[in-house]
Amino acid sequence: MEAVNTAVAEDVVAEKESDDGPGTPTLGELLLAVEELWPESLAENWDEVGLVAGRPEAPVGKVMLAVDPTLETIEEAIAWGAQLLVTHHPLLLKGVNSVAATTAKGLAVHRLIESGTALLTVHTNGDSAVGGVSDVLADAFGLDNVVPLTPASQGLPEEGIGRVGELPELMTLGDFAARVFEVLPAVAGGVRVSGERDALIRRVAVCGGAGDSLFDAVRASHADVYVTADLRHHPASEARESAVNGRPYLIDVSHFASEWLWLPAAAEALGNVLSDQGYDVEIRVAGTNSDPWDFILTPG
Repeated sequence: MEAVNTAVAEDVVAEKESDDGPGTPTLGELLLAVEELWPESLAENWDEVGLVAGRPEAPVGKVMLAVDPTLETIEEAIAWGAQLLVTHHPLLLKGVNSVAATTAKGLAVHRLIESGTALLTVHTNGDSAVGGVSDVLADAFGLDNVVPLTPASQGLPEEGIGRVGELPELMTLGDFAARVFEVLPAVAGGVRVSGERDALIRRVAVCGGAGDSLFDAVRASHADVYVTADLRHHPASEARESAVNGRPYLIDVSHFASEWLWLPAAAEALGNVLSDQGYDVEIRVAGTNSDPWDFILTPG
């Protein structure tokens, strides 16, 4: 699969050549910096976040960030010499009875351990935190007065899943959808829109990743349009049937693309925290495009 056509492989922080010299944190010390940015207490109850593989005492001089812990991404991290791979999506969300290398997930565990590459999951805690996935989307779309769609049960008032805010001025749905298309990485699925192209909108709700569980919150927020990913037929159809004056309109985007946008911001934030703590770490966003679709056919 081709790499995302952006500068995703550029180093966000390039402080030091050595992996084990003075100023290089241990994995345990780096985990404290991650906890400062994306506390595990913000993760949803069903989620599995935190350290998946790795020795806390091991030095970490190179960190790679990615959306998915796919084999291709893991091999990219190993080839670069990363001692830590931070992914948004969990490798092991459900319980397993074996990590034999006869399955893709088992092979992933073997490659990580054999290469000495630690794996850390920052999932819904990365969604909910200030500066998280949906905050980055809201900022990229130009929204003001942004608040959570569903406030976190344990966190600050500005933390929670999803965001809702306002455009500086009215836009047509078609023009806003074009903005969404331009902001996100180019993937096969593109952007799907439900609603009248010339309808005027201002209040926008967003949720990176699959957000069809938030429709009640979206309606309560009085959003004109909802931008999220993985909208299935029945939830989308029911949302359109229960719309008031056509609202909220729907914009369905790639799950991968909606969450990839957070990675450069997350890399910069992590680099700043580590630098403030006196550590020298190289941080890079993976260049692997882990969107599962390669091409799409459309009418006309």
